[in-house]
Amino acid sequence: MTTDWDALPDTVKTFITALDARADDRALATFTPDAVVTDEGRDHTGRDEIKSWLATSVSEYTYTSEFTGATRTATTVDVGQQLKGNFPGGVADLHYRFALDGALISRLVIEP
Repeated sequence: MTTDWDALPDTVKTFITALDARADDRALATFTPDAVVTDEGRDHTGRDEIKSWLATSVSEYTYTSEFTGATRTATTVDVGQQLKGNFPGGVADLHYRFALDGALISRLVIEP
């Protein structure tokens, strides 16, 4: 089912806005203690590794992001984001695929 920004789960909106604001602690608070984030083909497991990933990923490049749409299933939320910045290529269309455990994120996969 296609979903607009306002219909996304609060946890997903909080994570994305915190990521964009470089608010690492607020973003980290949206994950379960044993959550897994996969970004650039690498897994970051648990809050300590996710905290390190957040600190590195948001400081490596300067970019802006734009919500391009979302879909939901019974178990996942797939959010499209277009990033523009000073990284190789300058523009990237990414999918943030979330699995939720209650109100928290248990799994996030970021890929084209």
